[in-house]
Amino acid sequence: MSDPTTMHAIAQLVPHGARVLDLGCGDGAMLDHLQRHRGCTGYGVEIADANVLACVQRGVNVIQLNLDEGLAMFDDASFDVVLQLDTLQHLRNAEVMLRETVRVGRMGIVAFPNFAHWPNRLSVLRGRMPVTKRLPYQWYDTPNIRVGTHADLALLAERNGLRVVDSFGIQDGATVRFAPNLLAGTSVYQLSR
Repeated sequence: MSDPTTMHAIAQLVPHGARVLDLGCGDGAMLDHLQRHRGCTGYGVEIADANVLACVQRGVNVIQLNLDEGLAMFDDASFDVVLQLDTLQHLRNAEVMLRETVRVGRMGIVAFPNFAHWPNRLSVLRGRMPVTKRLPYQWYDTPNIRVGTHADLALLAERNGLRVVDSFGIQDGATVRFAPNLLAGTSVYQLSR
């Protein structure tokens, strides 16, 4: 998640001074932003060597870990907030990781590309898989294991006994609360137990 306006919108959900775990933190940009602008502390979790190095160069604490192996190294409620930004669609164990997100954190914030956004629907209607700013890969070379819609995560949260504290979409840096399943390229959920 490197778009500054989207990063800022999600950062507003994180309380000042929170202890944060950022799952699939990439180059550490979000955690760096939270440290500098929200007074947060915490760790990123990342598997890619180049991203781990980028985190270290930013001054972001990072743990190299494959998220498909779980979060057993962390105790219950050991963080105020656990972020899962553009990570869920890459994981084989998405359902387990949602439960782990709210086990390890008092609150989880999950954001992912919304496959039901109207340009994606139009592309599928034309017989093609979408290639957009939020889904920038061809179907044959995507790192995404699955795609999901804004509405899908609500059902998955319910199925796993998770409480949806808030949900909305983000499009071009703006919060979308009316029809986010149709009008937003990014879906954002705030979850708790």
